[in-house]
Amino acid sequence: MKELAPGIWKITLGEPEKLTPVTMSRLVETMHNSSETVNNLSDHMNNVVLSELSIDENLPTMLPYYGEPIFDETQMKYKVTKRGLVLELPLSLEEEVYGFGLQLKSFSQIGKKKQLRTNADPVADSGDTHAPVPFYVSTKGYGVFVDTARYVSFYCGSSVKLKQEHAVTQPQGNYKIKTTTEELYQFQNNNCDRSMVIDIPSVNGVDIYLFAGPDMKTAVQRYNLFSGGGCIPPMWGLGVWYRGYGKMNEEDVLLLAAKIREDKIPCDVFGLEPGWQSHSYSCSYAWDPQRFRNQEELIKKMSLMNYKLNLWEHAFVHPTSPIYDKLKDLSGDYEVWNGLVPDFLLKEARDVFAGYHKVELIDKGISGFKLDECDSSDFTGGWSFPNCAEFPSGLDGEQMHSMIGKLYQETLYSIYKNSNTRTYNEVRSSHALAASLPFVLYSDLYDHGDFIRGVVNSGFSGILWSPEVRQCDSDKDLIRRIQTVVFSPQTLVNAWMIPNPPWFNYDITKNLLGEKAEDSEQISHLVKTFFELRMSFIPYIYAAFARYHYEGVPPFRALVMDYPEDTKTYHICDEYMMGDSVLVAPVTASEDKRKVYLPTGNWYSFWTNDKYEGGNEYEFEVPLDKIPLFIKEGSMLPLAKPVECITPDTIFDVTVNCYGDTCVDFILFEDDGNSFNFMQGDFNRLILKKTKDGISEIREGAYPGRKYNIIG
Repeated sequence: MKELAPGIWKITLGEPEKLTPVTMSRLVETMHNSSETVNNLSDHMNNVVLSELSIDENLPTMLPYYGEPIFDETQMKYKVTKRGLVLELPLSLEEEVYGFGLQLKSFSQIGKKKQLRTNADPVADSGDTHAPVPFYVSTKGYGVFVDTARYVSFYCGSSVKLKQEHAVTQPQGNYKIKTTTEELYQFQNNNCDRSMVIDIPSVNGVDIYLFAGPDMKTAVQRYNLFSGGGCIPPMWGLGVWYRGYGKMNEEDVLLLAAKIREDKIPCDVFGLEPGWQSHSYSCSYAWDPQRFRNQEELIKKMSLMNYKLNLWEHAFVHPTSPIYDKLKDLSGDYEVWNGLVPDFLLKEARDVFAGYHKVELIDKGISGFKLDECDSSDFTGGWSFPNCAEFPSGLDGEQMHSMIGKLYQETLYSIYKNSNTRTYNEVRSSHALAASLPFVLYSDLYDHGDFIRGVVNSGFSGILWSPEVRQCDSDKDLIRRIQTVVFSPQTLVNAWMIPNPPWFNYDITKNLLGEKAEDSEQISHLVKTFFELRMSFIPYIYAAFARYHYEGVPPFRALVMDYPEDTKTYHICDEYMMGDSVLVAPVTASEDKRKVYLPTGNWYSFWTNDKYEGGNEYEFEVPLDKIPLFIKEGSMLPLAKPVECITPDTIFDVTVNCYGDTCVDFILFEDDGNSFNFMQGDFNRLILKKTKDGISEIREGAYPGRKYNIIG
């Protein structure tokens, strides 16, 4: 056991594989900082110091130091079998565990089996997910990261090893005959010692990383800092996103973009779907010359209307693509949709793919991408490459399924990073150590309750999730989904199936026919109101992302992370914290009222300013124009006058609201909002203090400009 930094330990068991999430991240970092051509990845791997990711030594020491790991080597049992490696770690009776990436179907994982596989269509609570992150955290204040890209299985206290003797724990007369499937299959607490059984196929060893508390949130912070710290999106990325109809041409795009501006509906990003390309499924990455005849003029006109342009694509390269021939020998041995699967672990492949995107798209004004279909599916047929696929880097299909989303993100992100321009994007798949990448996960699955649970769960694993608005069953469903997405990492409306915005008519058939809904004006007003509310919260959310970067605190997270001593939070998966002060309790279309649990302390309603005592559950009537929001007592909440879009010249007029007689200071993060200059210290900490005379301001830092004007 080796201590890497305060509260972070590494344990090596057996002989780990060379290609793992940590070593691949380290290799990518080395290649990114090197001008050499890597002709033989295997030889290069041997020359790369496969040490841990770069950790700023000052960052972990900012966190409470936990002197000893939660358990030592004597409590870790492992063996190598002919199928792989099996590891057992202790679990106490009272602890709960969370994490494992983007889990949409469950929250607390005790008593469950999770096989972490990349799968776009998880039909059950099996562990299949867009982001199979082999990291979990416990209410005892520690986290465990298993450094593997394999389809690892976690048996979360559900399996007990055979004992030589069984003690009778209850009289036979108390035995309850089970008469329902729910009773039969529910988790049975055996009231005995249990363990986390970790089954890793096809390996002879593995590195395990332990992240210690003293509490669960601190363990997650350490994991995120180990990953490089959280991303800080450009300020415009936190605004409103709209993805247009898949059959749009350039005239359609400009007309709708102008209409949104005419209606004064906030919008920062306009996304083009597959039809912008001359070929998609697989991709050409070249404009369709029939529907987009003047691409550079389109980009210029959209920019003049203050839109950032985002393009859909996926990783599979069509034979007509200008980069096909260069990538043919740098790709896997199976095609997908008649296209190549580039080996993004190879520097040569990354350079070809990134180089084309830079010259043909990014340098001409494209601000980001929607990376679709970099996941996999067992249910749609032909979706992706098989697990038996082989790649020139040495990765097999299983490992590449786990890693392709993250490697794909890194490939495109490197262009923006080298250009000193921040970006914010969408992606369909991710994995471990991705906190620093400015990509937000989305899915074609569409249960609203699952989408809310995704926001709650993502904070455990260093990933971001958007419950995007797409299909809606009613006006009410549209508004409830809009409310949820406004209080998420990315406020995204995906209208790729309809030519008119969903507030024109949510019904796809009628929208396609151009039939405007009778209540369209009322619905448009509600949508605009909530988009404006999102714009008001941007200074607050931007500050939360800055804390994510510097301290590792997830900007959106489960209540249990902030209130681990409050056991009533252990199973709440439909409420979450946004930043340190705001509790969000979304409502689905099936509800006109809902119960909200408020944790320990006092809370204020955002809408009425009514005060509520924490540690209690309340039931609220929720009219369609409200979403339950509560502010923690002792908080300052800076809210901006909403703007329609964010430009480099935008200065927010901010009003500071105080909740309670005394309030802790609030720190706004102030920089240019677009470049990476903040990494060289070019930013301000704008400290807001409550005084008897109002709000005082203290600016600390080197950024000479202003982003915030405090007006009260």
